Amino acid sequence: MNVLKAIFKFVPIFILAGLMMSGQDALLAATIAAVAAVVVAKLTEKISFKECMDAAMDSVKNIIVALFILMFAYAMASAFMSTGVGASVVNIALSLGITARTVAIVGLCVTGILSVATGTSWGTFAACAPIFLWLVHIVDPNCIETGSLLLTTCAIAGGACFGDNIGLISDTTIVSSGIQGVEVVDRIRSQGVWSVLCLVLAAIVFFIAATVMGLPNQAVEASNVLDSVPQSALDYLAEEKPEAINLLDQVQNGVALYMIVPLILVIGLAISGLNTFGCIGTGIVSAYVLGLFAGTTSFNGGGLQDYLNMCMDGFADAGSWVIIMMMWVAAFGGIMGKMKAFDPLANLIVRVSHNVRQLMFCNGLLCLTGNAILSDEMAQIVTVGPIIKGITEENVEAETEEDMYKLKLRNATFGDAMGVFGSQLIPWHVYLGFYVGIAANVYPLFQFSNTDFIKYNFMAMIAVASILILTVTGLDRVIPLFGLPKEPKVKLRKKTDKENIA
Repeated sequence: MNVLKAIFKFVPIFILAGLMMSGQDALLAATIAAVAAVVVAKLTEKISFKECMDAAMDSVKNIIVALFILMFAYAMASAFMSTGVGASVVNIALSLGITARTVAIVGLCVTGILSVATGTSWGTFAACAPIFLWLVHIVDPNCIETGSLLLTTCAIAGGACFGDNIGLISDTTIVSSGIQGVEVVDRIRSQGVWSVLCLVLAAIVFFIAATVMGLPNQAVEASNVLDSVPQSALDYLAEEKPEAINLLDQVQNGVALYMIVPLILVIGLAISGLNTFGCIGTGIVSAYVLGLFAGTTSFNGGGLQDYLNMCMDGFADAGSWVIIMMMWVAAFGGIMGKMKAFDPLANLIVRVSHNVRQLMFCNGLLCLTGNAILSDEMAQIVTVGPIIKGITEENVEAETEEDMYKLKLRNATFGDAMGVFGSQLIPWHVYLGFYVGIAANVYPLFQFSNTDFIKYNFMAMIAVASILILTVTGLDRVIPLFGLPKEPKVKLRKKTDKENIA
């Protein structure tokens, strides 16, 4: 009976995954799944409707900050496209001789750096998508057919997640560390070398893939940019996304190179410790101010009001679908956590683990599974994080506090990495829904789907696979500061020891 009850608790998950994989809109799928979760919670655990709503609201509260960041990110994306920030980056890249074969690598590195500075993968992707999706179109007009569009798209998606997993001001880094009781600085120090190695290896794989795909290796002239875009596409962009037309015009006609300053300011201020809102807000304001000198913005004749309206439209674009969908997914995760849907998985981990490394490996798998189930990285972190913390503390004994602390650091890294990078490999994940929305918004010439962001996402593949393999094999010891303590410094508690603790 208990087995059937545990399986029945996963019915809402099957509903969510089935609807998403069938092509149903994520907003509707999350809503239906949340309603199903309420019903299942009532039938299995006698949880009242009010208790379900309280759990759902508590879960939504955990992502409120992220939702506000999202609105600002949409506004900054439009600002960077219309004021010349994106065009200045494109022109600098073209002047350096960037080609279709190297644009994905450049995108990976730029988004990796920016995401560390801003602490947000969502904001980074929103800021860089209009730059690199049009840059790859410029260097390879046939980018859709050759595959360079998706290669570059996956590169900036994976790179944007780099800083969200290791950034000092990243919300997921902060929350995952706090749940495990470790300092953020210690987290970054312990996983820093591993994270950088993943980025370097991903860059190598992207270059190999671009070479094997036979992508063009010739630099192009910015003056020919509009010649590469069909008139029908220009007409469509003029109606659906006029900021993209502004960007292309600025690339072709030239824009003051100092328009790259807003992007530099965002990075510099973030490194100095300014919060994410301050960084993105500075980017929006500085883009307007410098645009006055560059001639891309104006004050007279309603120019300031037009700019404010554009930012307001960015807020509206975020709130019209993505934010509402995220709230429903978070509510769904809260209800699933309330009825303890993951408890059977936690118990299974303890039973199948014969040593500490196996237990930690299973903790990583549980985080990845939880992310797939909840379809939201923050919901996974706040729901599964306490579970793996309890599994470790109740079943592992360490000779010193330092040894136990290292296990806590790995759990924090698991929660974050499997949440952020794992989201890139789950077709129905809310993360990919956001990326699809941004990509379609800034480059409407191609019909993006969630699976398009998985196909070449080498950064996510390498990060997820490597941390699991390194953990279970013990090879993490060859990476400075990343190794787990050896047994018997840490070992599984005997059953009698656990009973005495209880």
